[in-house]
Amino acid sequence: MAVMLMRVLALTLVFALAGCGDDRPEKIAKFQQLAQSRVDTLGQMLDNGEVRNANLLKQYSDILASTKPDVAPLLQELAKDASSQGPMYTSLKRRLQELGNENNFVDLDQQLAEAENLYQAADPSLFNDMLSDPVNVVADMSDGALSRVNAISREADILANGGEDFGAGSQLVGNPAYGSWQTGSNGMSFWAWYGMYSMFSNLVRGPIYYDRWSSRRNYSYYNDVGRYRYTSPKQARAQNQTFERTKKQFNRQGKQFDSPYAKSRSGSTSLSRQSASTPKASTTGRATGGSKFRSNYSKNSNFRNSSSRTTRSVRRGK
Repeated sequence: MAVMLMRVLALTLVFALAGCGDDRPEKIAKFQQLAQSRVDTLGQMLDNGEVRNANLLKQYSDILASTKPDVAPLLQELAKDASSQGPMYTSLKRRLQELGNENNFVDLDQQLAEAENLYQAADPSLFNDMLSDPVNVVADMSDGALSRVNAISREADILANGGEDFGAGSQLVGNPAYGSWQTGSNGMSFWAWYGMYSMFSNLVRGPIYYDRWSSRRNYSYYNDVGRYRYTSPKQARAQNQTFERTKKQFNRQGKQFDSPYAKSRSGSTSLSRQSASTPKASTTGRATGGSKFRSNYSKNSNFRNSSSRTTRSVRRGK
């Protein structure tokens, strides 16, 4: 009787464990499918002129190119973000491809976090807000002739944050879609632009060094709101390595060095509801280790309904 009872208990335990199986692969697959659909829809909306800030970016670039032909090639490059050929959108497509390979992640928690972030990043309203950075870069290059969007004025920004004017393109510094932090022969990290964006270097006095930028930067959507969604685990790891390397340099000198994301800068205006609920930029990269990831959306059964409402809002220019 005792042996029989033990067998029954063992079988019960096996069935119980089977019922509590790991559902993360299923969630990853679900988010991957939904993210793919959203990314495809977003690309179509960009190319069809249905994203407000994308339209503004193209209009602003065309207007400024006519008055400042010397920077027309740079403006044409910035205007690519108004289409499915731009670096912000192509970054989403690249991350989608990487999402399908579990070897790109340290564990399932990180892969699931990336799947959810991609689904959210492809939200048209969120992406519309993300495009406020290149729009405002062009606006600032116009010397006040064109108005900023979703952000306070350049002068008010510097005053509110006690920051420094790093010159044209400063809203894009730190965003891995446009450049990366490189280490010079002196051991100091500086911002290196990709391709045509290197023209920004001709519009400022000198290199933008990481240590000074970290403590003196002003507001940008990517660095203060969108970084959590628009940064891949690999990119977040590279950003953290730059921070740790700089922190060690300061420690050797007996000085303290804080992350550029330790404190969010103020300056945003009229952001979408989706941006208002986005996790703080300082949390990016926390899922790069083995920490437990808990999805905020895994229990939401209204993915497609939410997406269609968002699409209509962006088309109305909200």
